[in-house]
Amino acid sequence: MGEWVWPAYVGVLGGVLLFGVFMVPIVAVQYRMYGRFTWRRFLGAAGLSVYGVALVAYTLLPLPDPTLLQCPPGGSTFQAVPLQFLDDIQRETAGLGITGTLASRATLQVVFNVVLFIPWGVIARQYLSWSMPVSVLTGALASGLIEATQFTGLWGLYGCSYRVADVDDLITNTLGALIGALIAPLVLWFMPQRGELRASRGQSRPVTVWRRWLGMIIDYAALAFFGFAFVVSYRIALLTLGAELPANGDGTSLILMHLVPGFLVFYLPAIVGSGASLGQRAVWLQPQWPAARRRALLRASVTGGLYTALTFLDGLYPSAGFGFLNSLLLLVALVAVPLTRSRGLSGVLTGTLMVDARENARRRVAGSDVQAE
Repeated sequence: MGEWVWPAYVGVLGGVLLFGVFMVPIVAVQYRMYGRFTWRRFLGAAGLSVYGVALVAYTLLPLPDPTLLQCPPGGSTFQAVPLQFLDDIQRETAGLGITGTLASRATLQVVFNVVLFIPWGVIARQYLSWSMPVSVLTGALASGLIEATQFTGLWGLYGCSYRVADVDDLITNTLGALIGALIAPLVLWFMPQRGELRASRGQSRPVTVWRRWLGMIIDYAALAFFGFAFVVSYRIALLTLGAELPANGDGTSLILMHLVPGFLVFYLPAIVGSGASLGQRAVWLQPQWPAARRRALLRASVTGGLYTALTFLDGLYPSAGFGFLNSLLLLVALVAVPLTRSRGLSGVLTGTLMVDARENARRRVAGSDVQAE
C-alpha cells in the first residue's frame, strides 16, 4: 500500500505550498468576482490545490532515472483493449474467494482509478458550477492528457513511456468523474454557488479593518511580483543578447525591482480613475476627498511611495538602516488602520476617507438621475 499512500503526502504538502503561493491572487480574484470574501470558497480553493498536486503525484510520479529506463524494442506501449481489466482480475484472482478477489491488487487498481477522479466531478460540478456533461467531459479530457503524457514519455523527455498507457484508465477515470458529478450536491452542499455570489456582487459592504489590511497585502504582493518579473526578464534579455550578467544590487536591477513596480502599483493608479491603488481596487475600496488630484499623489507617497523609496535605498546602501525604517513604516501603517476607523496613515495625513467603490457608483448614478429629472 506504500506506493498508493506516499502520493497523498506529496499532494497535501505540495498543495499547501501551491495554495500559499497563489493565496493572495486567489483572494483578490474572489473579491473581484463576488464582491466579498467567503471562507468556504477560500477553503475550497485550498482543497482544489491539494487535489491537483495529488493527481499529478499519483499519475506521473515518481519520475525514473533516464539512465536506468529500459525501453522495449517497440518503444512505448499502449493497452488499447477496452475492459481488459476484467480479464486481468479473473486471471489474477483465480481460485480466490470473494474477500481475496476484492482485496487483490488488480481489483484495487480499478477501484482506485475510479476513486481518483471522483473529486474531479465533485469540484467541477459544485465548486466550479460546471454542468454535468462538462464536468464529465473535462474529467475524460484530463485523463486522456495524463495517458498521453505517460505514453509519450513526458512528451519526449524520456525515450519511451515509463508507465503503461491504458485505455481502461481512461474509462475508469471518466466513470469516477461521472460519479463525482452525480454526488457533488450531496458532498459539497455547503459550498456557495458562483451564480448566487455574483448576484450580490454589486452590493456595497462596510469598510472593515481586515478589508483595508487585505488591500495593503495585495498591493505589496503585486509590488514584489512585478519587481521579480522585471528583474528576471531583464536578466533573461541580457543572456539572450550574450551580455554579461551584472552583479547583484546593480542600479538597473534595483530600479526594475523597486521604482518601476512602485510607480505601477501606487502612482499610476493614483492619477487614473478613482485614485485607488491596485489592492484597494481589488477589494472594492475607493478614496474619497475634495477634488484635488495632488491629494491622490500625496496619499500614494505617504506609505506606498515612501516604502518604495526606502526599499530602493536599502538596496543601494544595505547597512544604512533603511530596512529598519521600512519595517517601522509597515508596522505603523498596519497599526494605524484600526486606530483611525480604517482611514489608515495616508488617509489621516491627506484628509482622505475610504469608502466602498460600489456605493460611490450608486451615488453618481442617483445624482445623474436627479439631474435628468
